[in-house]
Amino acid sequence: MLALGACSSLRHDFVKHPSRALPATTATSSARYIRTELDQHADKSGFRLLTLGNDALMSRISLADHAKQSIDLQYYIFDNDATGRLMAQRLLLAADRGVRVRLLLDDINVSGGIDMLEGLDAHPNIEVRLFNPFNTRDPSFLSKATQFLLEPHRLNRRMHNKSFIVDGNVAIVGGRNIGDDYFDAGSTTTFRDLDLIAIGSVVKDASHAFDEYWNCDAAYPVTAFKGKHASHYDLAKLRTQLTREARTFAQSDYAQATLKDLPRGPLSDHPGSWFWGPAMLVADQPAKIDATEDEPALRIGPQIRTMTDQAKHEVLLISPYFVPGDSGTRNLDGLAAHGVSVKVLTNSLASTDEPAVHAGYSRYRKDLLEGGVQLYELRPEAGATQSATDMGKSSGHSLHAKAIVVDQQLVFVGSMNMDERSRLLNTEMGIIVDSAPLAKAVTQFFDTATLSANAYHVILVPKGLPHAGDLQWQASDGDKPLLFYSDPGATMQRRMEVQALKLLPIESML
Repeated sequence: MLALGACSSLRHDFVKHPSRALPATTATSSARYIRTELDQHADKSGFRLLTLGNDALMSRISLADHAKQSIDLQYYIFDNDATGRLMAQRLLLAADRGVRVRLLLDDINVSGGIDMLEGLDAHPNIEVRLFNPFNTRDPSFLSKATQFLLEPHRLNRRMHNKSFIVDGNVAIVGGRNIGDDYFDAGSTTTFRDLDLIAIGSVVKDASHAFDEYWNCDAAYPVTAFKGKHASHYDLAKLRTQLTREARTFAQSDYAQATLKDLPRGPLSDHPGSWFWGPAMLVADQPAKIDATEDEPALRIGPQIRTMTDQAKHEVLLISPYFVPGDSGTRNLDGLAAHGVSVKVLTNSLASTDEPAVHAGYSRYRKDLLEGGVQLYELRPEAGATQSATDMGKSSGHSLHAKAIVVDQQLVFVGSMNMDERSRLLNTEMGIIVDSAPLAKAVTQFFDTATLSANAYHVILVPKGLPHAGDLQWQASDGDKPLLFYSDPGATMQRRMEVQALKLLPIESML
């Protein structure tokens, strides 16, 4: 469902006049709508679940177009591609109307878009900061590799948080970065992902978390580096480019399909339904990247563990990168031993964009299955190619959502993977919500993704049967059952790659 104000008239206006600013009266009616909804649900926050990529993009566009005072964005990736530049254009329009825009990005992925970011920063109402930056702006692999060797402890720790906060009263928090691959607009890769649109007190907490990162010592102005920086002439050039590209994007097949498929969104007298419930924003402290040893008080892992430990009946885990380690495996097996149904959805070797992570995960599959945990691995897109690890590409269809459902009541949606990197190295965030209807919606996402046409069900072959004790992957092709006894759909090159990666002591970095 679309975000506030993303009604059909706005979407058609975007196609016809992509460079036009939103009227102030529309933004005012959205703010009034939020206040009315919150007045009817005291002490609760409201949520909508974004499962479709084009819906997730247009929700962000709509929120930017409705902003009156401020837009705060915090992302691990902000790609310099079609949707990234479209988002930049809407931020520029908002700044032109007097909205304060703050953009905080992890530095590791910004080299390809640094000119765009510096151009935006030249606007008096836009400020861009980079988190935990490299020492130079030299984008070459050799330069970054050299710096990693010199400062491995610092540069191996990244800001993985993802939030989009408008006027301090509505936010999007979840798994998506900004880029074509996350909004179903890419030509080679499509990530299946989840975000929450939030209103209520949890948004104030998200704003506070953003401020902590924005003001921390690891956040540097994009202009802090030596060399020439963008001027108002560069901004004018960028504005012209972005406006032209927005017009082109508005006429694309993607935009036209979005207009056709998306429902009428809520605005003022067209209210939509929200999932309501008590909620808690959880976010790692920025100081986590400086810790020389594990400090649980700095990270959200203990809060997530408390949530899953409450389970009496069922735990659903969705994580594209799933490396539970010995302690996580014991914990999940312990839940299963106490009668809790534990189900995990992650990527298969054929669908993952990180074979190194799969090498770590594969070590624990048998122990998890022997302990009673149920494993599902997303199937790849038919006919898609598989790239090597250093390409960082999936097989065209890859899981990227990070979510947990406990007893059909408690829900976590955020940026945190279930692996050692998210637990100890990167900073993460998310929202925990107590809401049976929202839990049902996320469960539906899980159930659809784990159908035999969409995922492999991994089991241990029972005793007395051929291949007893071995792993077996079960799926279907229409009415035809499919059985495999090694990672299905993976090329020989990728299998050999994983076997080689298993020999390396890299699990703590995965």
